[in-house]
Amino acid sequence: MPDDTPHARRDDRPDASRRVRLSRTFDEDAELYDRARPGYPRDLYDDLVEFGGAGPGSRVLEIGCGTGQATLPLAERGFRITAVEAGPSMAAVARRNLDGFGGVEVVTSDFESWPLPAESFDVVLAATSFHWIDPAVRTAKAAAALRPGGALAVVRTQHVRGGSEEFFTEVQRCYERFDPDTTPGTRPPEAARVDGSDHAREVARSGAFGPTAFRRYEQDLAYTTAEYLELLRTYSGHRALPEAARDGLPACVAGLIDGRYGGRVTKRYLLELAVSHRR
Repeated sequence: MPDDTPHARRDDRPDASRRVRLSRTFDEDAELYDRARPGYPRDLYDDLVEFGGAGPGSRVLEIGCGTGQATLPLAERGFRITAVEAGPSMAAVARRNLDGFGGVEVVTSDFESWPLPAESFDVVLAATSFHWIDPAVRTAKAAAALRPGGALAVVRTQHVRGGSEEFFTEVQRCYERFDPDTTPGTRPPEAARVDGSDHAREVARSGAFGPTAFRRYEQDLAYTTAEYLELLRTYSGHRALPEAARDGLPACVAGLIDGRYGGRVTKRYLLELAVSHRR
């Protein structure tokens, strides 16, 4: 039967003309990113092991490791990891966070130009980073890095309806005031309306992989006003705003949280793990 469910606009589809510029904003404050960005649920790593066919000693190539939010839990499970991170400041924080794990190497390079080593990998992982890689390169190069039967594992994150729902409705007025790219009336989508089939189609078009399997996880995270403002400052769209808006938008958001929500809000995330095995 056809799928008649209306699909929501995804958070992880940067405009092609701004993709490179926006991707570089993360390196501007790596310590903030490391402190404010949430990690991933334990079940996701369990499923990566199960559906990726990997385990202790497996060779993992991580694309865009950031400051190591996903790298550290994998290192603790005994994976041997080569993590490629384009931002020098982010890579430096990742090295600090992973100090003591002899099986982990953090390479400062963009994935597109990084020369693949001769030895293939068991898993290529991209945790909330695949959408920042050149679409003309990412799937084909991931396939080239993998052994036959190896797994491409892509994690995508989306803000969905739940948590402090009324706040996320009201806060749109702040965005409409300070961010001209905001679509009036925008609301977080229901998790069921977030469609992951675009990734499956991209992987299938490459001809290098079998079918893509998906697992989904929802988590609610609570933030104080200060913590939520720090989180917002890690988002590329916020960092790229004009200076007046970078000041005005957080002030508007803080006034709403403090004035109507007692200085604390809860945000619901949908995390999606997509695993495809190389033919």
